Amino acid sequence: MKKEVLALILGGGQGTRLFPLTLHRSKPAVPLGGKYRLIDITVSNCINSDIHHIYVLTQFNSASLNRHIARTYRFSRFSDGFVEILAAEQTPENRNWFQGTADAVRQVMMHIADFDPENVLILSGDHLYQMDYREFLRRHMETNADVSVSVIPCDEERATGFGLLKTNDEGRIIEFREKPPADQLAAMRVDTTSFGLGSDEAGRRPYLASMGVYLFKFEALRELLKDDKYTDFGGEVIPAAINNYFVQAHLFNGYWEDIGTISSFYHANLDLASLVPKFNLFNADAPIFTRPRFLPSSKLIDCDVKDSLISDGCILNRVSVVKSIIGIRSRVENFSRIEHSLVIGSDYYQTIDDLEQERRRGLPWIGIGENTHVRKAIIDKGVRIGSNVRILNEAGREHYDGENYYIREGIIIIPKGAIITDGTII
Repeated sequence: MKKEVLALILGGGQGTRLFPLTLHRSKPAVPLGGKYRLIDITVSNCINSDIHHIYVLTQFNSASLNRHIARTYRFSRFSDGFVEILAAEQTPENRNWFQGTADAVRQVMMHIADFDPENVLILSGDHLYQMDYREFLRRHMETNADVSVSVIPCDEERATGFGLLKTNDEGRIIEFREKPPADQLAAMRVDTTSFGLGSDEAGRRPYLASMGVYLFKFEALRELLKDDKYTDFGGEVIPAAINNYFVQAHLFNGYWEDIGTISSFYHANLDLASLVPKFNLFNADAPIFTRPRFLPSSKLIDCDVKDSLISDGCILNRVSVVKSIIGIRSRVENFSRIEHSLVIGSDYYQTIDDLEQERRRGLPWIGIGENTHVRKAIIDKGVRIGSNVRILNEAGREHYDGENYYIREGIIIIPKGAIITDGTII
């Protein structure tokens, strides 16, 4: 019996623009908002949309992502729902790893065919947005489209970074260009008032950008992927589909962010702690699911905290936290100050014996020591920062590789497990 829809979440490539956060993990496994991972956003969108049949395609640095999926998404034994990993694998017919987004789906086609869906929803595992895919599916079926592409209105400043498309009066896509150069933008302008935008907003955002969210009739997908020369959806499969199939646009006019760079990751995270965040973690109708860790409530002793998120299981002693996110199991000691920073936290607590032994060895504890000042930084998981440390980038560097730290787009990143000894100045 055919199922209505199967979701495929693409695990992403090497994620070089998110280095060093992707040094030991894939992009969808990068922590977000103090207690989540990026993959939780897309999977939660599916679950909140009553889509419970989900494959996650992985390849690079996938161990932590695989572990997170296995520990987090377990449906009732009375349900046939699943979130399963489909890792890149060599077969007698194909000795190659995934060569791109479309090639990844082509290589798992036998698993999709076994499920026998009417429609296949293709998603990315590294985007930040809340979307009800039921509306997308409803529009797809009402128009009897072979392929539907979710699009978002876009301004000129960001347009060259996305696949842009043009539609006719009925919303059918008639042209698609992947990341066109600036001198081709004028040809891709559309009147977005036809999608319900007001005249002022339409004037500011006159382009339709692909979100990388696609819905295919299964048979159309299978036929399109028979051509081995197509390795990516955006640059190859969607343009080919426009010429031979009915391809429909679906407008999404909410918040959407491609977490592709250190700067976008940093700003998207810190916005979660703003007065009115663009992405709402507190939406009871669309909760974000993640691994249940059963941590204690955070303990704050004589702290000054402003415009920040403090995650589960933290211990903060007489510290100042300003416009920052403090991740799970974080420990920050007396008189330290955290400003405009993301502290990702730790995977475990150190015992009293551990702390005493490391103090005797002169090794900083996991966390942030006393009288330390951190500003505009990302402190990755399991980092040890000593006392009287200054992580401030006072030299104003935009890009730099130092000992146990990196600077990207003016943001300091302390990589996973790094040790920053007492008195260090960055």
